[in-house]
Amino acid sequence: MLEVEAKFAVPEPGDVRDRLNRQGVRMALRQQERDVYYNAPHRDFGKTDEALRVRYDDAGTTVTYKGPKVRVGSAKARKEFNLAVDSGKTLEEILSRLGFRRAAVVSKVREFYEMGDVTVTLDDVEGLGTYIEIEILTEDAKEDAADRIGTIAKELGVDGPPIYTSYLEMLLSKQQ
Repeated sequence: MLEVEAKFAVPEPGDVRDRLNRQGVRMALRQQERDVYYNAPHRDFGKTDEALRVRYDDAGTTVTYKGPKVRVGSAKARKEFNLAVDSGKTLEEILSRLGFRRAAVVSKVREFYEMGDVTVTLDDVEGLGTYIEIEILTEDAKEDAADRIGTIAKELGVDGPPIYTSYLEMLLSKQQ
Protein backbone atom coordinates (compact mmCIF):
# COMPACT_ATOMS: atom_id res chain seq x y z
CA MET A 1 0.00 0.00 0.00
CA LEU A 2 1.22 3.50 -0.80
CA GLU A 3 0.61 6.27 1.72
CA VAL A 4 0.25 9.69 0.08
CA GLU A 5 0.08 12.58 2.53
CA ALA A 6 0.74 16.24 3.08
CA LYS A 7 1.47 17.86 6.42
CA PHE A 8 1.08 21.52 7.35
CA ALA A 9 1.65 23.55 10.51
CA VAL A 10 -1.61 24.70 12.07
CA PRO A 11 -1.39 27.81 14.26
CA GLU A 12 -5.14 27.71 15.03
CA PRO A 13 -6.51 24.14 15.10
CA GLY A 14 -9.95 25.47 16.08
CA ASP A 15 -10.28 27.08 12.65
CA VAL A 16 -9.67 23.73 10.94
CA ARG A 17 -12.15 21.98 13.25
CA ASP A 18 -14.76 24.63 12.40
CA ARG A 19 -14.25 24.13 8.65
CA LEU A 20 -14.51 20.36 9.03
CA ASN A 21 -17.73 20.75 11.04
CA ARG A 22 -19.20 23.10 8.40
CA GLN A 23 -18.53 20.38 5.81
CA GLY A 24 -20.35 17.86 8.00
CA VAL A 25 -17.17 16.01 8.96
CA ARG A 26 -17.07 14.95 12.60
CA MET A 27 -14.19 13.63 14.65
CA ALA A 28 -14.16 9.84 14.45
CA LEU A 29 -11.53 9.26 17.14
CA ARG A 30 -9.21 11.07 19.51
CA GLN A 31 -6.30 9.18 21.03
CA GLN A 32 -2.85 9.43 22.56
CA GLU A 33 -0.08 7.85 20.49
CA ARG A 34 3.44 7.03 21.62
CA ASP A 35 5.78 6.14 18.76
CA VAL A 36 9.12 4.51 19.52
CA TYR A 37 11.48 4.70 16.53
CA TYR A 38 14.40 2.35 15.95
CA ASN A 39 17.51 2.46 13.80
CA ALA A 40 18.95 -0.68 12.22
CA PRO A 41 22.37 -2.10 13.05
CA HIS A 42 23.20 -2.76 9.38
CA ARG A 43 22.21 0.63 7.88
CA ASP A 44 21.30 4.12 9.04
CA PHE A 45 17.58 4.77 8.47
CA GLY A 46 18.29 8.50 8.69
CA LYS A 47 20.46 8.19 5.57
CA THR A 48 18.20 5.73 3.71
CA ASP A 49 15.04 7.71 4.61
CA GLU A 50 13.33 4.65 6.10
CA ALA A 51 11.54 4.29 9.43
CA LEU A 52 10.82 1.46 11.84
CA ARG A 53 8.27 2.37 14.47
CA VAL A 54 6.53 0.67 17.37
CA ARG A 55 3.28 2.55 18.04
CA TYR A 56 1.36 2.33 21.29
CA ASP A 57 -2.20 3.69 21.17
CA ASP A 58 -5.67 2.98 22.53
CA ALA A 59 -6.16 0.12 20.05
CA GLY A 60 -2.96 -1.71 21.05
CA THR A 61 0.52 -1.96 19.57
CA THR A 62 1.56 -1.85 15.90
CA VAL A 63 4.96 -2.18 14.27
CA THR A 64 5.36 -0.17 11.07
CA TYR A 65 8.05 -0.10 8.39
CA LYS A 66 8.08 2.93 6.07
CA GLY A 67 10.15 3.05 2.93
CA PRO A 68 11.89 6.13 1.54
CA LYS A 69 9.76 9.21 0.77
CA VAL A 70 8.99 10.20 -2.81
CA ARG A 71 7.76 13.72 -3.63
CA VAL A 72 4.47 13.79 -5.51
CA GLY A 73 3.43 17.36 -6.26
CA SER A 74 2.91 19.08 -2.91
CA ALA A 75 2.59 15.73 -1.09
CA LYS A 76 4.88 12.84 -0.28
CA ALA A 77 4.38 9.13 -0.81
CA ARG A 78 6.01 6.09 0.72
CA LYS A 79 5.45 2.36 1.02
CA GLU A 80 4.11 1.43 4.42
CA PHE A 81 3.66 -1.95 6.08
CA ASN A 82 1.84 -2.37 9.41
CA LEU A 83 1.49 -5.36 11.69
CA ALA A 84 -0.41 -5.56 14.97
CA VAL A 85 1.57 -7.22 17.75
CA ASP A 86 0.41 -8.67 21.05
CA SER A 87 3.22 -7.22 23.14
CA GLY A 88 5.14 -4.08 22.32
CA LYS A 89 7.45 -4.74 25.27
CA THR A 90 8.40 -8.15 23.84
CA LEU A 91 8.83 -6.72 20.35
CA GLU A 92 11.10 -3.95 21.66
CA GLU A 93 13.17 -6.54 23.54
CA ILE A 94 13.55 -8.60 20.34
CA LEU A 95 14.59 -5.52 18.35
CA SER A 96 17.13 -4.59 21.04
CA ARG A 97 18.63 -8.10 21.09
CA LEU A 98 18.94 -7.97 17.29
CA GLY A 99 21.01 -4.81 17.55
CA PHE A 100 18.35 -2.23 16.70
CA ARG A 101 18.82 1.01 18.63
CA ARG A 102 16.08 3.24 19.97
CA ALA A 103 16.34 6.53 18.03
CA ALA A 104 13.58 8.65 19.59
CA VAL A 105 10.09 8.71 21.05
CA VAL A 106 7.37 10.90 19.53
CA SER A 107 4.24 11.49 21.62
CA LYS A 108 1.11 13.13 20.28
CA VAL A 109 -2.60 13.53 20.77
CA ARG A 110 -4.25 12.81 17.45
CA GLU A 111 -7.78 13.62 16.25
CA PHE A 112 -9.03 11.57 13.28
CA TYR A 113 -11.56 12.86 10.75
CA GLU A 114 -12.73 10.54 7.97
CA MET A 115 -13.79 11.97 4.59
CA GLY A 116 -14.51 8.86 2.54
CA ASP A 117 -11.13 7.43 1.55
CA VAL A 118 -9.31 10.47 2.95
CA THR A 119 -8.10 10.66 6.54
CA VAL A 120 -7.49 14.07 8.07
CA THR A 121 -5.68 14.19 11.40
CA LEU A 122 -5.00 17.08 13.71
CA ASP A 123 -1.87 16.26 15.69
CA ASP A 124 -0.72 18.00 18.85
CA VAL A 125 2.88 16.78 18.93
CA GLU A 126 4.76 17.07 22.20
CA GLY A 127 7.64 19.51 21.80
CA LEU A 128 6.71 20.50 18.22
CA GLY A 129 3.21 22.04 18.06
CA THR A 130 0.03 21.33 16.11
CA TYR A 131 -0.12 19.99 12.56
CA ILE A 132 -2.66 18.70 10.07
CA GLU A 133 -2.01 15.63 7.97
CA ILE A 134 -4.19 14.77 4.99
CA GLU A 135 -3.67 11.18 3.86
CA ILE A 136 -4.90 8.84 1.15
CA LEU A 137 -3.90 5.18 0.88
CA THR A 138 -3.66 3.98 -2.72
CA GLU A 139 -2.17 1.18 -4.76
CA ASP A 140 -0.76 3.31 -7.58
CA ALA A 141 -2.71 6.54 -8.18
CA LYS A 142 -0.27 8.77 -6.30
CA GLU A 143 -0.59 11.81 -8.60
CA ASP A 144 -4.40 11.81 -8.34
CA ALA A 145 -4.16 11.40 -4.57
CA ALA A 146 -1.71 14.31 -4.29
CA ASP A 147 -4.04 16.56 -6.34
CA ARG A 148 -7.02 15.65 -4.14
CA ILE A 149 -4.99 16.33 -1.00
CA GLY A 150 -4.09 19.80 -2.29
CA THR A 151 -7.76 20.55 -2.99
CA ILE A 152 -8.82 19.39 0.49
CA ALA A 153 -6.09 21.48 2.14
CA LYS A 154 -7.41 24.60 0.38
CA GLU A 155 -11.00 23.77 1.37
CA LEU A 156 -9.87 23.50 5.00
CA GLY A 157 -8.07 26.85 4.80
CA VAL A 158 -4.65 25.34 5.34
CA ASP A 159 -1.98 27.85 4.33
CA GLY A 160 1.75 27.66 4.10
CA PRO A 161 4.12 25.28 2.46
CA PRO A 162 3.74 21.55 3.02
CA ILE A 163 6.19 19.99 5.46
CA TYR A 164 8.01 17.01 3.98
CA THR A 165 9.92 16.00 7.10
CA SER A 166 8.46 13.50 9.53
CA TYR A 167 7.73 14.27 13.18
CA LEU A 168 10.74 12.10 13.99
CA GLU A 169 13.03 14.16 11.74
CA MET A 170 11.60 17.40 13.14
CA LEU A 171 12.14 16.26 16.73
CA LEU A 172 15.69 15.01 16.09
CA SER A 173 16.55 18.27 14.31
CA LYS A 174 15.22 20.29 17.23
CA GLN A 175 17.28 18.24 19.72
CA GLN A 176 20.56 18.88 17.87
